[in-house]
Amino acid sequence: MSKEMEWQDYLKEHRQRFIDELLAFIKIPSISAQTEYADDVYRAGEWFAQRLKAAGLNNVQLMPTGGHPVVYGDWIQSPDLPTILIYGHFDVQPVDPLELWKLPPFEASIVNDCIYGRGASDDKGNLLSPVAAVEALLQTTDQLPVNVKFFAEGQEEIGSPQLPQFIAENKELLACDLVVSADGLQWSVDQPSIEVALRGMIVLEVRVLGPEKDLHSGLYGGMVQNPIHALAHLVASFHDENGRVTVAGFYDDVEELSAMEREQMAKIPFDDQELKERFQVDSLFGEFGYSSIERIWSRPTLEICGIAGGYQGEGIKGIVPAEAMIKLTCRLAASQDPQKITRAIHNHVANYTLPGVKINILEGEDKGAGAYRMPVDHPGNLAATGILTQLYGKEPFVTRSGGSIPICGLFLKELQAYTVGFSFSYEDENLHSPNEFFRLDSLDKGQKGYVMLLHELAKTLKK
Repeated sequence: MSKEMEWQDYLKEHRQRFIDELLAFIKIPSISAQTEYADDVYRAGEWFAQRLKAAGLNNVQLMPTGGHPVVYGDWIQSPDLPTILIYGHFDVQPVDPLELWKLPPFEASIVNDCIYGRGASDDKGNLLSPVAAVEALLQTTDQLPVNVKFFAEGQEEIGSPQLPQFIAENKELLACDLVVSADGLQWSVDQPSIEVALRGMIVLEVRVLGPEKDLHSGLYGGMVQNPIHALAHLVASFHDENGRVTVAGFYDDVEELSAMEREQMAKIPFDDQELKERFQVDSLFGEFGYSSIERIWSRPTLEICGIAGGYQGEGIKGIVPAEAMIKLTCRLAASQDPQKITRAIHNHVANYTLPGVKINILEGEDKGAGAYRMPVDHPGNLAATGILTQLYGKEPFVTRSGGSIPICGLFLKELQAYTVGFSFSYEDENLHSPNEFFRLDSLDKGQKGYVMLLHELAKTLKK
């Protein structure tokens, strides 16, 4: 029996155990955003560390960060081999609204060859796939084709606030030739994709402060500035009628798409009508002059994602409220500097603040993340493209993402290593929503894919 067949047989023989392990992992409610689950996030880290040890990894550590912990483990054979850092996260999103779940979110149930539970797809299922792959190789061959390091965090769902400092302080420990991310998406169940770019992000909260307390609207309305009115004026000032952000300097550093890039994007199947029907809206809207896919993949945005102020209870309460607030996010395109955009928004807010109110702007703890791009022809991308082509029977789309994964930029900045996305989740698996699930077929495909990828990277990154 060939060594190749041996690892495949090992994966088949232990398939049920791998499924049971994922079920146990999901049952840990590792919600990083809610302080009452901090112990569970730590417990999930402990569980994953033990799983790495059981797989045969060395130097396994559960490491503090000042916030939620990270887990590290490695298998280093020779400095002459390429070193691959496999990244993922063991924290999960909150489960609200709980009443929309058909099955308890942390019960971990199997229905129709899918595992249901919070974190099943994002990111516990994907995170365990390379662990099983490494275990299969070590158990059947006593070696790996490359040096492997695992790095998993417990704070990805809250923006990884402690990781910039941690990675900067642990460059030698994390040093590698390539990062492979077990966090991400494939295009569809029958169409793979390679993601080569992500937008950056900043998060701000703007508070408009008026009188020192709520005032009677009959006695004082019309003579004291209403913070909600002032806030509405400010919100309206952020965009023009064509969806373009009006903040001075917002587009200064945005790199325009080349004709070739626009042509590549145009080849990606993207149905505006299907989106309208899915979202139940009459029309789509965005920056004039760009297609929907160009808007979300390559153009920066400013979105109001939360607003509050005044009386919210039943009936009417006649007041001039003391304050109002918005939460906003900006998704940043390539070459945009998060700090420069933050300063530009500060200036814009100051220019559009009405008399009679004060402004307090709170910045996100992580101070923003820059956009990320990887060369399409990078050897890591080429290796992943080849493996995905074998697994799916067709070449992957070359895609970008409108979302943000700050860790990719951090790895590039601190480790000088690009990140290849290699996960097997799909958009329909309700990531961040009720009834999240992960296909058992994806678990199988991911395990096989990682074995094949490690072998291919040994050739494409050969020193």
